[in-house]
Amino acid sequence: MRKICCVLLVMLPLTAWAYPIEVEKHLNGLSIDYTAFDTDTDIGAIQVNNYGKTDALCTVVFRNGPESPRTRKLEVAAGKSKNASAKFTRSIIRLRLELTCTAK
Repeated sequence: MRKICCVLLVMLPLTAWAYPIEVEKHLNGLSIDYTAFDTDTDIGAIQVNNYGKTDALCTVVFRNGPESPRTRKLEVAAGKSKNASAKFTRSIIRLRLELTCTAK
């Protein structure tokens, strides 16, 4: 019984981990980098960095299971970065992002 209690106590911090974020990217040859992160249990965000010499128009689609997708459009100047976020009504279990960028 003691061993079971010890195992349960050791596994308790595992429940505090962030949810997984999957990013599908379509960069069309642009020098774009991104960082996806969890802001809260129901908010996801992405930072898009443009390392190229041309401005980029990017679209980010946030998907969280059965909820309707949230679409954010960004205009990222050359050498700059922009942030986009989306709030959902339910807690996020797994966040799927689709990042599509084209030259301006």
